[in-house]
Amino acid sequence: MKNVEKYTRGYFMPPVKCMKWMDKEYITEAPIWCSVDLRDGNQALVVPMSLEQKLEYFQLLVEIGFKEIEVGFPAASETEYAFLRTLIEQDLIPDDVTIQVLTQSRDHIIRKTFESLVGVKNAVVHLYNSTSVAQREQVFKKSKEEIIEIAVNGAKLLKKYAAETEGNFKFQYSPESFTGTEMEFALEICNRVLDEWQPSPDNPVIINLPATVSHSMPHVYASQIEYMSDHLKYREHITVSVHPHNDRGTGVADAELGLLAGADRIEGTLFGNGERTGNVDIVTLALNMFSHGVDPKLNFENLPGIARVYERLTGMEVDERHPYGGELVFTAFSGSHQDAIAKGMKWREGNENQYWNVPYLLIDPLDIGREYEGDIIRINSQSGKGGIGYVLQQTYSLDLPQEMRESFGYSVKNVSDQLHKELMPNEIYDIFVKEYVNINEPIEFMTYKSNPQDQYRTIVSVQIKNEIQQFEGTGNGRLDAISNAIQSNMGIHYTNLVYKEHALETGSASQAVTYVGITSQEGTVYWGCGIDIDIMTSSVKALFSAVNKMIGSKELIGLKV
Repeated sequence: MKNVEKYTRGYFMPPVKCMKWMDKEYITEAPIWCSVDLRDGNQALVVPMSLEQKLEYFQLLVEIGFKEIEVGFPAASETEYAFLRTLIEQDLIPDDVTIQVLTQSRDHIIRKTFESLVGVKNAVVHLYNSTSVAQREQVFKKSKEEIIEIAVNGAKLLKKYAAETEGNFKFQYSPESFTGTEMEFALEICNRVLDEWQPSPDNPVIINLPATVSHSMPHVYASQIEYMSDHLKYREHITVSVHPHNDRGTGVADAELGLLAGADRIEGTLFGNGERTGNVDIVTLALNMFSHGVDPKLNFENLPGIARVYERLTGMEVDERHPYGGELVFTAFSGSHQDAIAKGMKWREGNENQYWNVPYLLIDPLDIGREYEGDIIRINSQSGKGGIGYVLQQTYSLDLPQEMRESFGYSVKNVSDQLHKELMPNEIYDIFVKEYVNINEPIEFMTYKSNPQDQYRTIVSVQIKNEIQQFEGTGNGRLDAISNAIQSNMGIHYTNLVYKEHALETGSASQAVTYVGITSQEGTVYWGCGIDIDIMTSSVKALFSAVNKMIGSKELIGLKV
Protein backbone atom coordinates (compact mmCIF):
# COMPACT_ATOMS: atom_id res chain seq x y z
CA MET A 1 0.00 0.00 0.00
CA LYS A 2 1.20 3.47 -0.85
CA ASN A 3 0.94 6.41 1.55
CA VAL A 4 0.81 4.32 4.71
CA GLU A 5 3.07 6.84 6.36
CA LYS A 6 0.29 9.46 6.26
CA TYR A 7 -1.74 7.54 8.88
CA THR A 8 -1.33 7.11 12.61
CA ARG A 9 -3.49 6.12 15.55
CA GLY A 10 -6.15 8.74 16.17
CA TYR A 11 -7.35 7.71 19.61
CA PHE A 12 -6.26 8.65 23.13
CA MET A 13 -5.67 6.16 25.92
CA PRO A 14 -6.74 6.96 29.48
CA PRO A 15 -4.01 8.45 31.67
CA VAL A 16 -4.25 5.45 34.01
CA LYS A 17 -4.53 1.74 33.38
CA CYS A 18 -8.19 0.74 32.93
CA MET A 19 -8.43 -3.01 32.45
CA LYS A 20 -10.94 -4.24 35.05
CA TRP A 21 -13.31 -5.12 32.22
CA MET A 22 -10.95 -8.00 31.38
CA ASP A 23 -12.02 -9.79 34.56
CA LYS A 24 -15.55 -10.16 33.20
CA GLU A 25 -16.26 -13.13 30.97
CA TYR A 26 -19.70 -12.33 29.60
CA ILE A 27 -22.65 -9.94 29.75
CA THR A 28 -25.10 -10.92 32.47
CA GLU A 29 -28.09 -8.69 31.75
CA ALA A 30 -29.54 -6.61 28.97
CA PRO A 31 -28.64 -2.91 28.84
CA ILE A 32 -31.07 -0.09 28.39
CA TRP A 33 -31.68 0.01 24.65
CA CYS A 34 -32.21 3.22 22.74
CA SER A 35 -33.05 2.97 19.07
CA VAL A 36 -31.67 5.80 16.95
CA ASP A 37 -33.14 4.44 13.70
CA LEU A 38 -35.41 7.42 13.26
CA ARG A 39 -32.62 9.96 13.67
CA ASP A 40 -29.12 8.59 13.04
CA GLY A 41 -30.49 5.86 10.80
CA ASN A 42 -32.94 8.03 8.91
CA GLN A 43 -30.44 10.79 8.13
CA ALA A 44 -28.16 8.17 6.55
CA LEU A 45 -30.76 7.02 3.99
CA VAL A 46 -30.46 8.01 0.34
CA VAL A 47 -34.13 8.98 0.54
CA PRO A 48 -35.13 9.75 4.14
CA MET A 49 -38.43 8.32 5.33
CA SER A 50 -41.66 10.24 4.90
CA LEU A 51 -43.90 11.13 7.83
CA GLU A 52 -46.08 8.09 7.21
CA GLN A 53 -43.09 5.80 6.95
CA LYS A 54 -41.58 7.16 10.15
CA LEU A 55 -44.85 6.60 11.99
CA GLU A 56 -44.93 2.97 10.84
CA TYR A 57 -41.28 2.49 11.77
CA PHE A 58 -41.92 3.97 15.23
CA GLN A 59 -44.71 1.44 15.74
CA LEU A 60 -42.35 -1.37 14.68
CA LEU A 61 -39.81 -0.27 17.30
CA VAL A 62 -42.51 -0.17 19.97
CA GLU A 63 -43.66 -3.69 19.03
CA ILE A 64 -40.07 -4.98 19.27
CA GLY A 65 -39.95 -3.63 22.81
CA PHE A 66 -37.81 -0.49 22.75
CA LYS A 67 -38.51 1.73 25.75
CA GLU A 68 -36.31 4.60 24.56
CA ILE A 69 -36.52 5.80 20.95
CA GLU A 70 -34.69 8.78 19.48
CA VAL A 71 -37.22 10.26 17.08
CA GLY A 72 -35.17 12.97 15.41
CA PHE A 73 -33.68 16.43 15.40
CA PRO A 74 -36.93 18.44 15.50
CA ALA A 75 -35.24 21.81 15.02
CA ALA A 76 -33.49 20.64 11.87
CA SER A 77 -36.46 20.37 9.49
CA GLU A 78 -40.22 20.70 9.27
CA THR A 79 -40.58 16.96 8.58
CA GLU A 80 -38.76 16.13 11.80
CA TYR A 81 -40.81 18.70 13.71
CA ALA A 82 -44.11 17.49 12.25
CA PHE A 83 -43.28 13.88 13.04
CA LEU A 84 -42.68 14.65 16.69
CA ARG A 85 -45.84 16.77 16.98
CA THR A 86 -47.85 13.98 15.34
CA LEU A 87 -46.57 11.45 17.88
CA ILE A 88 -47.51 13.72 20.77
CA GLU A 89 -50.81 15.15 19.51
CA GLN A 90 -52.17 11.79 18.32
CA ASP A 91 -51.07 10.12 21.57
CA LEU A 92 -49.00 7.53 19.73
CA ILE A 93 -46.30 7.22 22.39
CA PRO A 94 -47.08 4.49 24.95
CA ASP A 95 -46.80 5.53 28.58
CA ASP A 96 -43.83 3.25 29.15
CA VAL A 97 -41.87 4.58 26.15
CA THR A 98 -39.58 7.61 26.39
CA ILE A 99 -38.77 9.48 23.22
CA GLN A 100 -35.43 11.19 22.71
CA VAL A 101 -34.63 14.27 20.65
CA LEU A 102 -31.27 15.66 19.59
CA THR A 103 -30.17 19.26 19.80
CA GLN A 104 -26.99 21.23 19.27
CA SER A 105 -25.82 23.61 21.95
CA ARG A 106 -27.36 26.73 20.38
CA ASP A 107 -30.08 28.86 21.91
CA HIS A 108 -32.56 29.03 19.01
CA ILE A 109 -32.20 25.31 18.29
CA ILE A 110 -32.76 24.36 21.94
CA ARG A 111 -35.74 26.71 22.14
CA LYS A 112 -37.40 25.18 19.07
CA THR A 113 -36.63 21.69 20.37
CA PHE A 114 -38.61 22.35 23.53
CA GLU A 115 -41.42 23.93 21.50
CA SER A 116 -41.70 20.65 19.61
CA LEU A 117 -41.94 18.74 22.92
CA VAL A 118 -44.86 20.61 24.46
CA GLY A 119 -47.23 18.09 26.04
CA VAL A 120 -44.91 15.12 25.86
CA LYS A 121 -45.22 12.59 28.68
CA ASN A 122 -41.56 11.57 28.89
CA ALA A 123 -38.61 12.75 26.82
CA VAL A 124 -34.84 12.71 26.84
CA VAL A 125 -33.30 15.91 25.48
CA HIS A 126 -29.95 14.98 24.00
CA LEU A 127 -27.40 17.79 23.97
CA TYR A 128 -24.14 17.41 22.12
CA ASN A 129 -21.11 19.30 20.89
CA SER A 130 -17.91 18.08 19.27
CA THR A 131 -14.85 17.72 21.47
CA SER A 132 -12.22 15.92 19.41
CA VAL A 133 -8.87 17.41 18.50
CA ALA A 134 -9.77 17.40 14.81
CA GLN A 135 -13.12 19.15 15.39
CA ARG A 136 -11.67 21.72 17.79
CA GLU A 137 -8.76 22.63 15.51
CA GLN A 138 -10.29 22.31 12.04
CA VAL A 139 -14.02 22.97 12.37
CA PHE A 140 -14.60 25.22 15.36
CA LYS A 141 -11.11 26.67 15.74
CA LYS A 142 -11.70 27.01 19.49
CA SER A 143 -9.72 26.26 22.62
CA LYS A 144 -10.66 23.58 25.12
CA GLU A 145 -12.17 26.17 27.46
CA GLU A 146 -14.26 27.63 24.65
CA ILE A 147 -15.54 24.13 23.79
CA ILE A 148 -16.42 23.59 27.46
CA GLU A 149 -18.25 26.91 27.48
CA ILE A 150 -20.41 25.76 24.53
CA ALA A 151 -21.39 22.63 26.43
CA VAL A 152 -22.07 24.37 29.74
CA ASN A 153 -24.15 27.10 28.09
CA GLY A 154 -26.19 24.42 26.39
CA ALA A 155 -26.68 22.63 29.70
CA LYS A 156 -27.96 25.86 31.25
CA LEU A 157 -30.37 26.42 28.36
CA LEU A 158 -31.78 22.91 28.73
CA LYS A 159 -32.55 23.64 32.38
CA LYS A 160 -34.11 26.99 31.49
CA TYR A 161 -36.42 25.77 28.73
CA ALA A 162 -37.34 22.54 30.52
CA ALA A 163 -38.59 24.59 33.46
CA GLU A 164 -40.77 26.63 31.08
CA THR A 165 -42.18 23.70 29.08
CA GLU A 166 -44.97 21.25 29.84
CA GLY A 167 -43.59 17.73 30.01
CA ASN A 168 -41.31 15.37 31.90
CA PHE A 169 -37.69 15.73 30.75
CA LYS A 170 -34.41 13.94 31.33
CA PHE A 171 -31.10 15.34 30.06
CA GLN A 172 -28.38 13.60 28.09
CA TYR A 173 -24.99 14.94 27.09
CA SER A 174 -22.65 13.59 24.41
CA PRO A 175 -19.09 14.75 23.80
CA GLU A 176 -19.34 14.05 20.09
CA SER A 177 -16.25 12.40 18.56
CA PHE A 178 -15.44 11.15 22.06
CA THR A 179 -12.96 8.55 20.79
CA GLY A 180 -10.85 11.26 19.13
CA THR A 181 -10.78 13.33 22.30
CA GLU A 182 -8.13 13.32 25.01
CA MET A 183 -9.66 11.30 27.85
CA GLU A 184 -8.82 13.88 30.51
CA PHE A 185 -10.58 16.56 28.46
CA ALA A 186 -13.61 14.34 27.76
CA LEU A 187 -13.91 13.73 31.49
CA GLU A 188 -13.54 17.42 32.31
CA ILE A 189 -16.21 18.59 29.92
CA CYS A 190 -18.68 15.90 31.04
CA ASN A 191 -18.12 16.76 34.69
CA ARG A 192 -18.62 20.48 34.00
CA VAL A 193 -21.97 19.67 32.38
CA LEU A 194 -22.88 17.42 35.29
CA ASP A 195 -22.07 20.17 37.77
CA GLU A 196 -24.58 22.33 35.96
CA TRP A 197 -27.30 19.67 35.95
CA GLN A 198 -26.63 18.33 39.50
CA PRO A 199 -27.78 14.70 39.01
CA SER A 200 -29.71 13.17 41.90
CA PRO A 201 -32.04 10.23 42.53
CA ASP A 202 -34.92 12.38 41.29
CA ASN A 203 -32.88 13.92 38.49
CA PRO A 204 -30.79 11.21 36.81
CA VAL A 205 -28.69 12.13 33.79
CA ILE A 206 -27.35 10.23 30.79
CA ILE A 207 -23.75 10.64 29.67
CA ASN A 208 -23.39 9.20 26.19
CA LEU A 209 -19.87 8.35 24.98
CA PRO A 210 -20.03 7.84 21.23
CA ALA A 211 -17.51 6.23 18.95
CA THR A 212 -18.66 8.79 16.40
CA VAL A 213 -15.72 7.57 14.37
CA SER A 214 -14.19 4.25 15.37
CA HIS A 215 -10.46 4.85 15.78
CA SER A 216 -9.27 1.85 17.73
CA MET A 217 -9.47 -1.82 18.49
CA PRO A 218 -12.40 -2.67 20.80
CA HIS A 219 -10.29 -3.15 23.92
CA VAL A 220 -9.13 0.48 23.69
CA TYR A 221 -12.74 1.69 23.59
CA ALA A 222 -13.45 -0.50 26.63
CA SER A 223 -10.60 1.12 28.53
CA GLN A 224 -11.89 4.57 27.58
CA ILE A 225 -15.38 3.70 28.82
CA GLU A 226 -14.02 2.23 32.04
CA TYR A 227 -11.98 5.37 32.70
CA MET A 228 -15.02 7.61 32.25
CA SER A 229 -17.30 5.34 34.27
CA ASP A 230 -14.83 5.28 37.15
CA HIS A 231 -14.16 9.02 37.22
CA LEU A 232 -17.44 10.75 36.34
CA LYS A 233 -18.95 12.76 39.16
CA TYR A 234 -22.36 11.75 40.55
CA ARG A 235 -21.81 8.27 39.09
CA GLU A 236 -24.60 6.64 41.09
CA HIS A 237 -27.10 9.00 39.43
CA ILE A 238 -25.70 8.69 35.93
CA THR A 239 -26.53 6.27 33.13
CA VAL A 240 -23.40 5.71 31.04
CA SER A 241 -24.39 5.16 27.42
CA VAL A 242 -22.35 4.06 24.41
CA HIS A 243 -23.05 4.85 20.77
CA PRO A 244 -20.57 2.92 18.58
CA HIS A 245 -20.23 3.40 14.86
CA ASN A 246 -18.77 0.73 12.63
CA ASP A 247 -15.96 2.38 10.67
CA ARG A 248 -13.51 -0.41 11.51
CA GLY A 249 -16.13 -3.17 11.46
CA THR A 250 -15.96 -3.48 15.25
CA GLY A 251 -19.20 -1.81 16.31
CA VAL A 252 -20.65 -4.91 17.97
CA ALA A 253 -17.39 -5.72 19.76
CA ASP A 254 -17.05 -2.09 20.89
CA ALA A 255 -20.55 -2.18 22.38
CA GLU A 256 -20.10 -5.54 24.10
CA LEU A 257 -16.77 -4.60 25.64
CA GLY A 258 -18.23 -1.21 26.54
CA LEU A 259 -20.88 -3.00 28.61
CA LEU A 260 -18.20 -5.04 30.36
CA ALA A 261 -16.39 -1.76 31.07
CA GLY A 262 -19.30 -0.14 32.89
CA ALA A 263 -21.80 1.12 30.29
CA ASP A 264 -25.47 0.80 31.20
CA ARG A 265 -27.09 1.74 27.91
CA ILE A 266 -26.60 1.29 24.16
CA GLU A 267 -27.73 3.49 21.29
CA GLY A 268 -27.92 1.73 17.95
CA THR A 269 -30.10 0.75 15.03
CA LEU A 270 -31.76 -2.29 13.50
CA PHE A 271 -29.30 -4.12 11.25
CA GLY A 272 -26.71 -1.39 11.83
CA ASN A 273 -28.09 1.25 9.46
CA GLY A 274 -26.37 4.60 9.87
CA GLU A 275 -23.85 7.08 8.51
CA ARG A 276 -20.89 5.69 6.55
CA THR A 277 -20.44 2.07 7.63
CA GLY A 278 -23.34 2.40 10.02
CA ASN A 279 -24.25 2.32 13.69
CA VAL A 280 -23.92 -0.67 15.94
CA ASP A 281 -26.50 -3.34 15.10
CA ILE A 282 -28.91 -3.87 17.98
CA VAL A 283 -30.30 -7.05 16.41
CA THR A 284 -26.88 -8.69 16.56
CA LEU A 285 -26.16 -7.41 20.07
CA ALA A 286 -29.50 -8.59 21.44
CA LEU A 287 -29.33 -12.03 19.86
CA ASN A 288 -25.73 -12.48 20.93
CA MET A 289 -27.00 -12.11 24.50
CA PHE A 290 -29.90 -14.44 23.72
CA SER A 291 -27.42 -17.10 22.54
CA HIS A 292 -25.83 -16.98 26.02
CA GLY A 293 -29.16 -17.42 27.78
CA VAL A 294 -29.59 -13.74 28.65
CA ASP A 295 -33.01 -12.23 27.96
CA PRO A 296 -32.30 -9.19 25.74
CA LYS A 297 -35.67 -7.61 26.63
CA LEU A 298 -36.36 -7.11 22.92
CA ASN A 299 -38.54 -9.40 20.81
CA PHE A 300 -37.03 -10.68 17.58
CA GLU A 301 -39.17 -13.83 17.38
CA ASN A 302 -40.31 -12.77 13.90
CA LEU A 303 -37.02 -11.46 12.60
CA PRO A 304 -37.82 -12.18 8.91
CA GLY A 305 -40.97 -10.06 9.25
CA ILE A 306 -39.03 -7.27 10.95
CA ALA A 307 -36.43 -7.38 8.18
CA ARG A 308 -39.11 -7.10 5.50
CA VAL A 309 -40.63 -4.00 7.13
CA TYR A 310 -37.17 -2.50 7.61
CA GLU A 311 -36.25 -3.03 3.97
CA ARG A 312 -39.55 -1.64 2.70
CA LEU A 313 -39.44 1.51 4.80
CA THR A 314 -35.74 2.35 4.50
CA GLY A 315 -34.93 1.12 1.01
CA MET A 316 -31.93 -0.68 2.51
CA GLU A 317 -31.25 -4.40 2.17
CA VAL A 318 -30.29 -6.87 4.87
CA ASP A 319 -27.22 -8.64 3.52
CA GLU A 320 -27.58 -12.38 2.97
CA ARG A 321 -24.73 -13.00 5.43
CA HIS A 322 -25.83 -10.43 8.03
CA PRO A 323 -25.72 -12.06 11.49
CA TYR A 324 -29.04 -13.62 12.42
CA GLY A 325 -31.09 -11.59 9.93
CA GLY A 326 -29.47 -12.62 6.64
CA GLU A 327 -31.15 -15.14 4.38
CA LEU A 328 -28.16 -17.51 4.39
CA VAL A 329 -26.86 -17.25 7.96
CA PHE A 330 -28.31 -20.60 9.03
CA THR A 331 -27.75 -22.27 5.69
CA ALA A 332 -25.21 -25.03 5.11
CA PHE A 333 -24.17 -26.02 1.59
CA SER A 334 -21.03 -27.92 2.62
CA GLY A 335 -21.52 -31.66 2.82
CA SER A 336 -19.69 -32.10 6.14
CA HIS A 337 -21.61 -29.23 7.74
CA GLN A 338 -24.92 -30.61 6.47
CA ASP A 339 -24.13 -34.05 7.81
CA ALA A 340 -23.23 -32.69 11.25
CA ILE A 341 -26.35 -30.52 11.42
CA ALA A 342 -28.62 -33.36 10.30
CA LYS A 343 -27.11 -35.71 12.88
CA GLY A 344 -27.33 -33.04 15.56
CA MET A 345 -31.01 -32.46 14.86
CA LYS A 346 -31.64 -36.21 14.88
CA TRP A 347 -29.75 -36.54 18.18
CA ARG A 348 -31.98 -33.95 19.81
CA GLU A 349 -35.05 -36.01 18.94
CA GLY A 350 -33.88 -38.89 21.11
CA ASN A 351 -32.05 -37.05 23.87
CA GLU A 352 -33.22 -34.65 26.52
CA ASN A 353 -30.96 -31.62 26.68
CA GLN A 354 -31.90 -28.35 28.32
CA TYR A 355 -29.51 -26.36 26.18
CA TRP A 356 -29.31 -25.90 22.43
CA ASN A 357 -26.03 -27.30 21.08
CA VAL A 358 -26.57 -28.37 17.46
CA PRO A 359 -23.31 -28.26 15.46
CA TYR A 360 -22.81 -25.09 13.39
CA LEU A 361 -26.08 -23.46 14.56
CA LEU A 362 -25.51 -20.83 17.26
CA ILE A 363 -29.22 -20.58 18.07
CA ASP A 364 -32.33 -22.48 17.08
CA PRO A 365 -33.58 -20.79 13.88
CA LEU A 366 -37.18 -21.38 15.00
CA ASP A 367 -36.66 -18.97 17.91
CA ILE A 368 -36.36 -16.02 15.54
CA GLY A 369 -38.98 -17.07 13.01
CA ARG A 370 -36.84 -19.06 10.60
CA GLU A 371 -37.77 -22.52 9.32
CA TYR A 372 -35.74 -25.71 9.23
CA GLU A 373 -37.15 -26.49 5.79
CA GLY A 374 -35.29 -24.39 3.24
CA ASP A 375 -33.41 -22.28 5.80
CA ILE A 376 -30.87 -24.68 7.26
CA ILE A 377 -29.76 -27.13 4.58
CA ARG A 378 -29.78 -26.10 0.95
CA ILE A 379 -28.39 -28.11 -1.90
CA ASN A 380 -25.80 -27.33 -4.54
CA SER A 381 -22.82 -29.13 -6.05
CA GLN A 382 -20.91 -28.83 -2.73
CA SER A 383 -23.57 -30.62 -0.72
CA GLY A 384 -23.27 -34.07 0.78
CA LYS A 385 -25.46 -37.11 1.17
CA GLY A 386 -26.44 -36.16 4.71
CA GLY A 387 -27.84 -32.79 3.70
CA ILE A 388 -29.62 -34.13 0.65
CA GLY A 389 -31.18 -36.90 2.71
CA TYR A 390 -32.15 -34.38 5.38
CA VAL A 391 -34.01 -32.22 2.85
CA LEU A 392 -35.99 -35.21 1.57
CA GLN A 393 -36.83 -36.34 5.09
CA GLN A 394 -37.83 -32.89 6.37
CA THR A 395 -39.84 -31.88 3.31
CA TYR A 396 -41.25 -35.13 1.97
CA SER A 397 -40.87 -37.59 4.89
CA LEU A 398 -38.60 -39.84 2.82
CA ASP A 399 -36.12 -41.50 5.18
CA LEU A 400 -33.60 -43.05 2.80
CA PRO A 401 -31.20 -45.77 4.01
CA GLN A 402 -27.74 -44.39 4.65
CA GLU A 403 -26.21 -46.26 1.69
CA MET A 404 -28.94 -45.04 -0.64
CA ARG A 405 -28.35 -41.44 0.44
CA GLU A 406 -24.82 -41.67 -0.87
CA SER A 407 -25.96 -43.00 -4.25
CA PHE A 408 -28.68 -40.37 -4.57
CA GLY A 409 -26.33 -37.67 -3.38
CA TYR A 410 -24.07 -38.10 -6.37
CA SER A 411 -27.07 -37.79 -8.69
CA VAL A 412 -28.20 -34.54 -7.12
CA LYS A 413 -24.71 -33.03 -7.04
CA ASN A 414 -24.19 -33.89 -10.70
CA VAL A 415 -27.41 -32.12 -11.67
CA SER A 416 -26.52 -29.06 -9.59
CA ASP A 417 -23.03 -28.99 -11.06
CA GLN A 418 -24.29 -29.25 -14.64
CA LEU A 419 -26.91 -26.54 -14.12
CA HIS A 420 -24.60 -24.34 -12.02
CA LYS A 421 -27.41 -23.62 -9.57
CA GLU A 422 -28.81 -24.37 -6.17
CA LEU A 423 -31.55 -27.01 -6.20
CA MET A 424 -34.83 -26.41 -4.39
CA PRO A 425 -36.47 -29.21 -2.36
CA ASN A 426 -39.07 -29.83 -5.07
CA GLU A 427 -36.31 -30.21 -7.65
CA ILE A 428 -34.47 -32.69 -5.44
CA TYR A 429 -37.70 -34.62 -4.98
CA ASP A 430 -38.31 -34.68 -8.73
CA ILE A 431 -34.80 -36.10 -9.31
CA PHE A 432 -35.45 -38.78 -6.72
CA VAL A 433 -38.80 -39.80 -8.23
CA LYS A 434 -37.39 -39.87 -11.76
CA GLU A 435 -34.37 -41.98 -10.84
CA TYR A 436 -35.72 -44.33 -8.16
CA VAL A 437 -39.49 -44.45 -7.66
CA ASN A 438 -41.75 -47.06 -9.30
CA ILE A 439 -39.50 -47.51 -12.34
CA ASN A 440 -41.30 -49.75 -14.82
CA GLU A 441 -38.98 -49.91 -17.81
CA PRO A 442 -37.97 -52.30 -19.28
CA ILE A 443 -39.84 -54.68 -16.94
CA GLU A 444 -43.19 -53.42 -15.71
CA PHE A 445 -44.61 -55.05 -12.60
CA MET A 446 -48.29 -55.88 -12.97
CA THR A 447 -49.52 -58.14 -10.14
CA TYR A 448 -48.48 -61.01 -7.96
CA LYS A 449 -50.23 -63.85 -6.16
CA SER A 450 -49.08 -66.37 -3.64
CA ASN A 451 -49.95 -70.07 -3.61
CA PRO A 452 -52.56 -70.54 -0.86
CA GLN A 453 -51.01 -73.88 0.10
CA ASP A 454 -47.43 -72.57 -0.01
CA GLN A 455 -47.17 -68.89 0.83
CA TYR A 456 -43.52 -68.81 -0.17
CA ARG A 457 -44.32 -69.86 -3.74
CA THR A 458 -45.31 -66.74 -5.65
CA ILE A 459 -46.32 -65.97 -9.22
CA VAL A 460 -45.58 -62.49 -10.49
CA SER A 461 -47.01 -60.99 -13.67
CA VAL A 462 -44.86 -58.60 -15.67
CA GLN A 463 -45.05 -56.78 -18.97
CA ILE A 464 -42.05 -56.71 -21.29
CA LYS A 465 -42.37 -54.97 -24.66
CA ASN A 466 -46.19 -55.05 -24.43
CA GLU A 467 -46.17 -58.80 -23.69
CA ILE A 468 -47.54 -60.10 -20.41
CA GLN A 469 -45.45 -62.83 -18.85
CA GLN A 470 -45.71 -64.76 -15.63
CA PHE A 471 -42.73 -65.80 -13.55
CA GLU A 472 -42.88 -68.25 -10.66
CA GLY A 473 -40.42 -68.41 -7.80
CA THR A 474 -39.96 -69.66 -4.27
CA GLY A 475 -38.16 -68.18 -1.31
CA ASN A 476 -38.27 -67.51 2.41
CA GLY A 477 -40.95 -64.87 1.90
CA ARG A 478 -43.01 -63.33 -0.87
CA LEU A 479 -40.48 -60.65 -1.75
CA ASP A 480 -37.67 -63.21 -1.78
CA ALA A 481 -39.78 -65.49 -3.96
CA ILE A 482 -40.46 -62.70 -6.44
CA SER A 483 -36.78 -61.78 -6.46
CA ASN A 484 -35.83 -65.37 -7.26
CA ALA A 485 -38.48 -65.52 -9.98
CA ILE A 486 -37.00 -62.43 -11.65
CA GLN A 487 -33.45 -63.78 -11.53
CA SER A 488 -34.25 -67.27 -12.80
CA ASN A 489 -36.52 -66.13 -15.63
CA MET A 490 -34.57 -63.05 -16.72
CA GLY A 491 -31.13 -64.62 -16.52
CA ILE A 492 -29.75 -61.93 -14.22
CA HIS A 493 -28.07 -62.31 -10.86
CA TYR A 494 -27.61 -60.13 -7.81
CA THR A 495 -27.03 -60.53 -4.09
CA ASN A 496 -27.46 -58.67 -0.78
CA LEU A 497 -31.08 -57.69 -0.99
CA VAL A 498 -31.21 -54.63 1.34
CA TYR A 499 -34.65 -53.60 2.50
CA LYS A 500 -36.18 -50.71 4.48
CA GLU A 501 -39.76 -49.51 4.76
CA HIS A 502 -41.77 -46.88 6.59
CA ALA A 503 -45.08 -45.04 6.39
CA LEU A 504 -44.90 -41.97 4.19
CA GLU A 505 -47.59 -40.08 6.06
CA THR A 506 -50.03 -40.64 8.88
CA GLY A 507 -53.78 -41.05 8.70
CA SER A 508 -56.20 -43.12 6.66
CA ALA A 509 -54.66 -41.95 3.37
CA SER A 510 -51.16 -43.00 4.38
CA GLN A 511 -48.84 -44.61 1.88
CA ALA A 512 -46.03 -47.05 2.38
CA VAL A 513 -42.57 -46.39 1.00
CA THR A 514 -39.97 -49.10 0.57
CA TYR A 515 -36.31 -48.89 -0.40
CA VAL A 516 -34.53 -51.88 -1.90
CA GLY A 517 -30.86 -52.25 -2.77
CA ILE A 518 -29.31 -55.08 -4.80
CA THR A 519 -25.65 -55.81 -5.58
CA SER A 520 -24.64 -56.99 -9.05
CA GLN A 521 -22.05 -59.67 -9.70
CA GLU A 522 -19.62 -56.86 -10.49
CA GLY A 523 -20.19 -55.41 -7.01
CA THR A 524 -22.27 -52.38 -8.00
CA VAL A 525 -25.21 -51.52 -5.73
CA TYR A 526 -28.47 -50.47 -7.39
CA TRP A 527 -31.27 -48.81 -5.46
CA GLY A 528 -34.98 -48.59 -6.09
CA CYS A 529 -37.95 -47.12 -4.26
CA GLY A 530 -41.59 -48.17 -4.33
CA ILE A 531 -44.54 -46.15 -3.10
CA ASP A 532 -48.02 -47.66 -2.74
CA ILE A 533 -50.91 -47.78 -0.30
CA ASP A 534 -50.06 -51.48 0.25
CA ILE A 535 -46.75 -52.20 1.98
CA MET A 536 -46.11 -55.45 0.06
CA THR A 537 -46.86 -53.80 -3.27
CA SER A 538 -44.52 -50.92 -2.45
CA SER A 539 -41.81 -53.49 -1.66
CA VAL A 540 -42.26 -55.27 -5.00
CA LYS A 541 -42.24 -51.93 -6.86
CA ALA A 542 -39.01 -51.00 -5.08
CA LEU A 543 -37.44 -54.31 -6.12
CA PHE A 544 -38.47 -53.84 -9.75
CA SER A 545 -37.14 -50.27 -9.67
CA ALA A 546 -33.74 -51.53 -8.51
CA VAL A 547 -33.73 -54.36 -11.07
CA ASN A 548 -34.68 -51.99 -13.90
CA LYS A 549 -31.86 -49.65 -12.91
CA MET A 550 -29.45 -52.57 -13.05
CA ILE A 551 -30.75 -53.75 -16.41
CA GLY A 552 -30.48 -50.24 -17.78
CA SER A 553 -26.92 -49.85 -16.64
CA LYS A 554 -23.84 -50.33 -18.76
CA GLU A 555 -23.18 -53.63 -16.99
CA LEU A 556 -26.21 -55.26 -18.59
CA ILE A 557 -26.50 -53.14 -21.70
CA GLY A 558 -26.57 -56.23 -23.95
CA LEU A 559 -29.37 -58.01 -22.09
CA LYS A 560 -32.39 -58.56 -24.30
CA VAL A 561 -35.66 -57.72 -22.68
